[in-house]
Amino acid sequence: MVESLQISSDLSEKLSYNLPGFPVCVYEGSVRVRDLNAFAYHWHADLEFLLIVEGSMNYMVNDQSVRVEEGNAIFVNSKRLHRGFFADSGNCSHVIVTVHPTLLGEHTSAGKTFLNQKFGLNADDFLHLSAQIAWQQEIINLLIDINEQMKRNSGNLLHLISRCSYLCACIADHIQEKSSESIDNRHLAIIHDMTDYIHRHYEFKLSTDDIAAAGSVCRSRCCELFKKHLRLTPNNYLVQYRIQKSCDLLKETNRPVSEVAIACGFQSASYFAYVFHKHTGHTPQDFRKQATSVPLS
Repeated sequence: MVESLQISSDLSEKLSYNLPGFPVCVYEGSVRVRDLNAFAYHWHADLEFLLIVEGSMNYMVNDQSVRVEEGNAIFVNSKRLHRGFFADSGNCSHVIVTVHPTLLGEHTSAGKTFLNQKFGLNADDFLHLSAQIAWQQEIINLLIDINEQMKRNSGNLLHLISRCSYLCACIADHIQEKSSESIDNRHLAIIHDMTDYIHRHYEFKLSTDDIAAAGSVCRSRCCELFKKHLRLTPNNYLVQYRIQKSCDLLKETNRPVSEVAIACGFQSASYFAYVFHKHTGHTPQDFRKQATSVPLS
């Protein structure tokens, strides 16, 4: 099994690629819905493809929502805020493939121009891919093939490079430039600054004023932008991110729950347990037991 990459990576953090220095990440994941209702919002320069193998997932990209059903996929363009979340009971198994633009000639003049046209902020934020449409089915098949190639680890990276390049070429053929009226890059840049501040300081006591200052906006504007683009209040986002980080620590370390609570910005273990149960339906101890017995992602 390919080593899993946590979807909850910090904003703009470089992804942990399967092969060191090779800018492609491929992994399989399986999430039991009751264990975790949502992944944290994040963004990265990598192009992201997510294929639902079993179950379904709702996906937020910037301020838009799309439901991805079993057998279908979604492409998320570079540097878009996105997260997956669940509305139904059951399991969700998926394959994620990410490709960094450096694999696609980003450092050449011609490559940079083309990539900016197709994968820049003026292009489509995402494409929903259906197995019922021929060219989209081809992309879905490519995702399956790339996942199998990465698992085989045959040693010939040229096969993987060619498939990943072709994958991105296929999606680029169908990406459209957005009209200027639909683009609000300035607001998204402010959201990036404010959420990045949360991701770097979540273990400390943070106020809405602190978060607003990180985006150089007033408190009311901060709340307005969070509501519009993330459908959350700044405090709701902060709590959700703290819960996500606590899940990582509970799964990946043996640190006492009290230490996890403090490390994730909660003032006490009892308050942490209350908030954790409210968001996940489990106590931290029960979550840890289940997470160590059955992979959650």
